[in-house]
Amino acid sequence: MTPIVEVRDLHKRFGELDVLKGIDFTVAEGEVVSIIGASGSGKTTLLRCLNLLEEFHQGEVLIGGETIGYSIRRGQRVRIREQEVARQRAMTGMVFQAFNLFPHMSALDNVTLGLTKVRGMPRSEAVELADHWLERVGMLERRDHRPSQLSGGQQQRVAIARAIAMNPKVMLFDEATSALDPERVGEVLETIRSLAQEGMTMVLVTHEMRFARDVSDKVVFMEAGRIAEQGPPQRLFLHPESPRLQAFLKTSSF
Repeated sequence: MTPIVEVRDLHKRFGELDVLKGIDFTVAEGEVVSIIGASGSGKTTLLRCLNLLEEFHQGEVLIGGETIGYSIRRGQRVRIREQEVARQRAMTGMVFQAFNLFPHMSALDNVTLGLTKVRGMPRSEAVELADHWLERVGMLERRDHRPSQLSGGQQQRVAIARAIAMNPKVMLFDEATSALDPERVGEVLETIRSLAQEGMTMVLVTHEMRFARDVSDKVVFMEAGRIAEQGPPQRLFLHPESPRLQAFLKTSSF
């Protein structure tokens, strides 16, 4: 089967700094892949390249078998039109560290906005779908609350519902719990865990090592813009081969 996500020889620079230095990995349908590594190793940049929030300078990213972001014309690699970029970006759902909810809108309206404006869905259908996902993440009873009336964990669960409601091929989570206090981390992780158990395809950047070990089908360890090691979580966590991963895990609690 063709993987949902394929990354081939991906390179990304910020000025003279090489941030990604030839990344290769795949994500199968229904697979949960966690990306771990020290701060500055390129994890978030990689995730942002997957949904075209960052341009990349070499290599390919394919979502659902479709090459995203660029095409080859007369032997040159060129960026595709922004209209096409927007269509391709909708193949992924992104949940950020910050919740990025519209503060003047209710939880319900935050979820329905993309459905009506981007998908062109009638309001009644959008509300029905939004209610379904708000219920799924345990936020239906607070559908009429604005972000200022919600805790950080509740806001993040609304953000998850908003992303999933758009029916992406793959969900991307960029350290979705890092902005939360310890009491709220568990409720968001439990939401992600339950979605994973239902077979949702996910790529997660996370510092939650125990969560990565228990929920992932595959773990990718990044170091200085490269993948130093990848494989099943039980092997990476119990029998790491890379000396750098061995040292990293000694400082992590799992």
